[in-house]
Amino acid sequence: MPPATDAVIAALAALRAEIETCTGCDLHETRNRAVPGEGDPASDLMFVGEAPGYHEDQQGRPFVGQAGKLLEQLLASIGLTREQVFIVNVLKSRPPNNRDPRPDEIAACQPYLWRQIELIRPKVICTLGNHATKLLTGSPAGITRVHGQPQATVIGGVELSLYPIFHPAAALYTPAMLTTLKEDFLRLPELLAHAAPGAAPSKGASPAEDAAPAPADEATPAPADEATPAPADEATPAPADQAAPAAADPPVADPPAPAAPGKAEQLGLF
Repeated sequence: MPPATDAVIAALAALRAEIETCTGCDLHETRNRAVPGEGDPASDLMFVGEAPGYHEDQQGRPFVGQAGKLLEQLLASIGLTREQVFIVNVLKSRPPNNRDPRPDEIAACQPYLWRQIELIRPKVICTLGNHATKLLTGSPAGITRVHGQPQATVIGGVELSLYPIFHPAAALYTPAMLTTLKEDFLRLPELLAHAAPGAAPSKGASPAEDAAPAPADEATPAPADEATPAPADEATPAPADQAAPAAADPPVADPPAPAAPGKAEQLGLF
């Protein structure tokens, strides 16, 4: 793929500066640092999570905790590094105590995400977990129902494939999900090879174009982006209500064990 143009790089830098000083919702009062996103601005593959966690809020970078380490392992299984993809979140600021995003917060951040998609023009967007999947598909269907099912759509004038997968944090708390996550991830190279070109604009609006913040999943809340929360008020996570997949694990290194059980229910990992 050709490198990003100077104009795209400059536009992303300006957008990053705008995000870092945004006061569009109340989260700017409690965050330490905004997390605009990072990666290759010419990448064909973008990952969209829910929101920054404790470590992301401290560093201003997405996916730098335990879930980020698992994501890097999964990328390595298909011959990629995090520097070769672009990683963002629906929310650019951490919600207090990793609670679920509120509709007004999603609405305030959505234009930033749409603009990032418009500038980067990926072929495939992997939505990680419930909130990102519901926002970008414009559907209330939860991640348990739609994971691993590519969906053609148009966002920001960009024709692309949405590919919902479980959030890496869910695999850290629920080992039964790891096999499914690995299997879904290993389909990415083929999907990228056959996906619609990201540079092809379309005048037809897709359901995702004007999607309002989607309702929460009827079974469980949706995930906060990082599974390594602030070291306070820890609670034992509840098991996910889904059957373990039958297929054998593809060859991906085992995820790093979390230091201690985290707030799975509060984070909405499933």
